[in-house]
Amino acid sequence: MRNNDIDSLFSFIDSSPTPYHAVENMVQTLKGHNGIELIESDDWECKAGNLYYVTRNDGSIIAFRTPKIIDFSKVAYNMVAAHTDSPCLKLKPFKKDITGNYMQWGVSIYGGALLNSWLDRDLNISGRINYIQEGELQQKLISIGDLFFRVPQLAIHLDREANAGLKLNSETNMVPVLGLNDDEYSFEDLLLERLDVKGVEAKDISAMDLYFHESQPCSYGGMKQEFIFGPRIDNLAMTHASYEALLADSPNTKVSLIASFDHEEIGSSSPHGASSNFLNSVLERITIALGGSREEFMKALTRSYLVSADMAHALHPNYEDRHDGVHRPLINQGPVIKMNARMRFATDSQTASRFVLLCRQADVPYQMFTGRNDIPSGSTVGPLIATKLGVSTIDVGNAQLGMHSAREMAGSLDHGMMIKVFSELFAE
Repeated sequence: MRNNDIDSLFSFIDSSPTPYHAVENMVQTLKGHNGIELIESDDWECKAGNLYYVTRNDGSIIAFRTPKIIDFSKVAYNMVAAHTDSPCLKLKPFKKDITGNYMQWGVSIYGGALLNSWLDRDLNISGRINYIQEGELQQKLISIGDLFFRVPQLAIHLDREANAGLKLNSETNMVPVLGLNDDEYSFEDLLLERLDVKGVEAKDISAMDLYFHESQPCSYGGMKQEFIFGPRIDNLAMTHASYEALLADSPNTKVSLIASFDHEEIGSSSPHGASSNFLNSVLERITIALGGSREEFMKALTRSYLVSADMAHALHPNYEDRHDGVHRPLINQGPVIKMNARMRFATDSQTASRFVLLCRQADVPYQMFTGRNDIPSGSTVGPLIATKLGVSTIDVGNAQLGMHSAREMAGSLDHGMMIKVFSELFAE
């Protein structure tokens, strides 16, 4: 079941080990489609029929396409929001003391990671390094993909009860091994080599955001290649689907917009997370840059529609009892509409009905999901944005297994179907 949509997704995920790399890859793709960069600290001028993008703190991005004709009696925003971050192991500012002759570096657990999935895997390191060069602050992305590191699991002989219930201490049991101690070559020396900036020494590295991540590239799986396996499917798959649909250049009469936020996995409370003013600010500035007023912006919001796109839990064949007996999403059966009576998802009957219509217009099947009452639901950026903007919002996603694992699993058909539905939305 190989297809171009999945091949493109694989390329995106493999080259986007961190939110910063994901945004940089999206920027390069948008530039290749004549996208025009906007800077938040500059004046904006937007024209009809153009593609624009704006980033914040390198980890969040908003891109949009203006309609061919601007009519403020009809202007509205059709939006898809996703996120660029995934659970992982983030390096602490300073390394852990040497234990025996092992060189290690402490980590913080970023997001709700399945810790056991990070054991005995070949890990790479990527992220951004901030440094001082000739009195000026500088920054550079790095990705160490040719060296491998590991969190080794304790042998069964030293923990006879491991198979009865493995318990991992997130502080002491998850520290990766970088190598053997060498007084002449440190991890900082390695970073300086990869930074490859003349005149910069270890003392010039002022701070860094570095992450361990799965090294194995994405792949197809299953007897008929009906599955896809890979890291960060949650939620780079939805980020990729949204910008693939935006790049299609549909004959839109509304502003088509995608927003991909960092920090969703840790609550979105940051200056560039979904709880920030990023999206609200950009929407109002688009309206003004197109010649509208704040009054017209507020009216446009009432006509707008937001699709919060985040992966969904597929029925797990080994844990059927963890699902509602009827609402059990299946892989390769189309987009999943997510509902929750406590509004952990922003979907209601009106927003769901509109998405159902989009699916029918795109000739794509859809599924409904709601969880068990005795198993609390997770949440998404949807309720956060809906609360701030007052925009009609729905939560959807494609079904997957192994969510928050170092390596996840989804369907090879679902991705293309979601792109079709997003394309239908952006064609309005």
